[in-house]
This record gives sequence, C-alpha cells and structure tokens, in this order.
Amino acid sequence: MDINSIMSSQLAQLQQTVQMSVLKNALNMETVAAVTMLEDMPQPTSHPFKGTVVDVQA
Repeated sequence: MDINSIMSSQLAQLQQTVQMSVLKNALNMETVAAVTMLEDMPQPTSHPFKGTVVDVQA
C-alpha cells in the first residue's frame, strides 16, 4: 500500500470518529435540555376531575 491510500483510510476513520463524537455531544445536550424542560414544567396542584361528582342519571 502506498502512503496516500494509508492516509486516506486513516482520514476516513478520523472523520467517522469525529462524526460520532459530535453526534454523542449533540444527543447529550438535547437530553439535558429535555430534562431541564421537564423539571421546569409547572406541576398541577390537583387532578381536574378527581373528586368531582358527575350526574349521569336521566
């Protein structure tokens, strides 16, 4: 094998590694953002229908 094909192969491996690293970091950031959003959501004080009586008699 000549030096060009070796370097080309190594460059392709490096590009794949960098792409995976970028994807992993993006996924981690999205996960943190989703968890933060869920934690910041206001919690309902009570269920809107719990404890109410519905008259269904005709």
